[in-house]
Amino acid sequence: MTEIKSLQQMADHVRGMGRKTRIAVAAAEDSNTLASLSRAVEEGFVHAILLGSGAKIKEVCAELELDSARFEILDVPEETEAARQAVAMVKSGQADALMKGLIGTDKFLKAVLNKEHGLLPPKAVMSYVCALELPRYSKLLFISDTAVLPQPDLAQKLAMINYSVRMARRFGIAKPKVALIAASEKVSANLPDTEDCAMLAKMAERGQIRNCVVDGPLDVFLACDPSAGEVKGVHSPIAGEADVLIFPDLASANSFYKGLMLFAQGELGGLIQGTEKPVIVMSRSESAASKYYCIALACLMAGEQ
Repeated sequence: MTEIKSLQQMADHVRGMGRKTRIAVAAAEDSNTLASLSRAVEEGFVHAILLGSGAKIKEVCAELELDSARFEILDVPEETEAARQAVAMVKSGQADALMKGLIGTDKFLKAVLNKEHGLLPPKAVMSYVCALELPRYSKLLFISDTAVLPQPDLAQKLAMINYSVRMARRFGIAKPKVALIAASEKVSANLPDTEDCAMLAKMAERGQIRNCVVDGPLDVFLACDPSAGEVKGVHSPIAGEADVLIFPDLASANSFYKGLMLFAQGELGGLIQGTEKPVIVMSRSESAASKYYCIALACLMAGEQ
């Protein structure tokens, strides 16, 4: 498989797979959600199952000049029940992926995390990975965790690496370069995150983390700028060409990606990770294009979960 280097190329690849992914949407009476879904449905790679107020969904479609007949609409007006039923459809195999609509993230994830009927296997780590496209970087950059884990411990960081590598490999990157990001490339007890980085890098060196190259701690320059290693006198197998950035905490990862979205015209596609099937949770601040790419990414990942 040729390496996918842009989000549009990823969407084109999904269209060319000849597979229609069934996406169950909880509380679907949301204009942004419906607009992004409509594009995917029109392009032929999504069958959208909309759970919510049937009348409101049709009203929003009319306002947006969308053909509501393209969607399968199930009238479930109460949002908590819509989330419960959408999760049940994915759990039972009636749908291949789950998507959040006009419902609070806390209520939505409560249904996803339900111990008896939810989508997170026992002892699994739930995290978030996104593929970020930037005008000044020559390829996609996968980053984690931007949305779920506030202060990941060593085991959770290991899960973040594995999820990110699995996603990157679906983009045709045979052996992703994973940079463990910290404020400094020097290991110091005053910066506990750097100690985690060093431990994870050693684990990868010993073969405990597979199908990737891992190094850290590294700052963003050493991870993504090929000239930085020579300037700083740091020799790393990442060599300024990282495919994956693993951040020490949610605050740094979230601020990093939002800053790039706002100031550097970045676009992204991202998914909840660790669940049995793809789960799409989109920020209200994300562009229409990014919402479409999140849907396409769910379709790409649906075939291997």
